Amino acid sequence: MIDWSTYLPALFGHATQVAEATALGGQFDRHWRLTLQDGTRWFAKTAPAAAADRFAAEADGLSALAQTGAVRVPEVIAHGVDADSDTAYLILTWLDLRPLSAARAEAAARALVALHEAAPFPDRFGWHRDNYLGATPQQNGWEPNWAHFFVTRRIKPQLSWAKRNGFSRDAAARLEEALEGLPALFLEYAPRAALLHGDLWYGNIAESATGEVVLIDPAVHQGDHESELAMMELFGGFPPAFYAAYRKLSGLHRDYERRKPLYALYHILNHFNLFGGGYAREAERLIARLTGG
Repeated sequence: MIDWSTYLPALFGHATQVAEATALGGQFDRHWRLTLQDGTRWFAKTAPAAAADRFAAEADGLSALAQTGAVRVPEVIAHGVDADSDTAYLILTWLDLRPLSAARAEAAARALVALHEAAPFPDRFGWHRDNYLGATPQQNGWEPNWAHFFVTRRIKPQLSWAKRNGFSRDAAARLEEALEGLPALFLEYAPRAALLHGDLWYGNIAESATGEVVLIDPAVHQGDHESELAMMELFGGFPPAFYAAYRKLSGLHRDYERRKPLYALYHILNHFNLFGGGYAREAERLIARLTGG
């Protein structure tokens, strides 16, 4: 474990003396609230050194979101590896957050639309580096064709892991067959690349004490904005006014519901690969919707 009392002053100087390091739990990593002697608070994540690239990818994504000005994100202070403890770390500014309220639902929808419209390269899909969906490696690179990108860089890797993790061979075969006909879902729809948070379930959006819309824990890439909405609707939790406002403001395509099971499937397969259990049945249900079975 990092000795914050000595590590931060060595990294930043004497002014970063730590008054208190409070452990906050965490699902994949350990989370900390670091209180400096002057009262400044920072948020930190720590994990074994192998997580250094995952923290670097998160820092990259937060910086990309911040540059748009559409949403508030924690500012990246530092990331790296403490060689003495063989521990990777990511240090961010501390934000006092609360769950997204119904009163801020439409503002959040407007912020998300603005974010999606801020893609730096609207004619390509992917990202300049690979990153992670939670703890799962996520392939990127750049491609001009969204459907091809989503199949080869998203669905197929998850399906390959799922088969190794005991996923139904029959369901996997039906999905592989369905992927051959995937272009039919995009015959009248050519999405413009949107800048996506990439892992936008309800726990990764909040509001600050001053009402700003805040996003955390991104898996940033450029893709179809429908895929972001599909995840938000899959796991729920957003105020109903948010969904209504986003659908209206984003100009959602009339055939979104046909593509929605495909986009949801990526996240369900990821949850199966991480947690197993009932996610296999949900994945099979989505495959049946895609194949008409």
